[in-house]
Amino acid sequence: MKISVIICTYNRERYLYNVLKSIAQNSISKDSFEILVIDNNSTDNTKIVYEQFKNDFSQINSTYIFEQHQGLSYARNRGIKESHGEILIYVDDDALVNAEYLQNYLDFFEKNKNIYAAGGPIIPLYETQEPKWMSFYTKQLLTAYLYKGERIKPFKKSEFPGGGNAAYRKCIFDKTGFFNTELGRKGDNLASAEEKDIFDKMRSQNMQIFYLPKSILYHIIPQKKLEKPYFNKLTFAIGRSERLRTLNISKTKYLKRLIIEIIKWGATLFLFCGYMLKFAPQKGWKLILFRYNVTKGLLKK
Repeated sequence: MKISVIICTYNRERYLYNVLKSIAQNSISKDSFEILVIDNNSTDNTKIVYEQFKNDFSQINSTYIFEQHQGLSYARNRGIKESHGEILIYVDDDALVNAEYLQNYLDFFEKNKNIYAAGGPIIPLYETQEPKWMSFYTKQLLTAYLYKGERIKPFKKSEFPGGGNAAYRKCIFDKTGFFNTELGRKGDNLASAEEKDIFDKMRSQNMQIFYLPKSILYHIIPQKKLEKPYFNKLTFAIGRSERLRTLNISKTKYLKRLIIEIIKWGATLFLFCGYMLKFAPQKGWKLILFRYNVTKGLLKK
């Protein structure tokens, strides 16, 4: 088995079938990959949706696994333990992938034996429409938007793939350890940073991470994710997650992150002034709110 596609899911019955279908219909040979659906304590019809997929695509090697420990990191780690592939690809449960998605990942890793992780573009698919206050920066935040052009290249030191479209050689987890279960989403809690923690550990061991333009994930964005309550909850959770992640390393790491936050405030205020001059105050104020909520999360014990 060459590839294990791992879909960690929680109460996403509305989207699950279509992402499974988009993977099943990929151009790659059917015997070269498996799909693992890790159900992280869903209370909806997730299992029934999977069984319908299994019936419709019986030629696909797929497995349903129930992970009772609540938390995305627990589900990610269960996927590692249950997988049979040399390459593990995490795909969001509310997304679609292009037809060449898996083949592009496989070709890259087979040609580059010394590269251990990669990620591709994440393009938002709005169920309604993009709001006027959305800027390049808030789009990255709310939709995980990621696009770095049409050329394969390494991610810069300060950059890393989106967690919902990322691939790893399975062997790297022997060197970095598994995903930190203190980080990442738990039920409706919007915490994060578990994948950033892994990428930081990889870089500390001089492992390169590459961007693959032709492994595209389309992230479905419902109206709820564009409303103020979700925005405030998510941005606060980002700051809170960074506090937990850095303090888990050391107090010095946390203090350095606070210094970076001050610098980011400077950049935010600069961008705010730019948007005001362009007569786009909604975009500017949304960035201020974003930075305020992240800072509050960083500082709250």
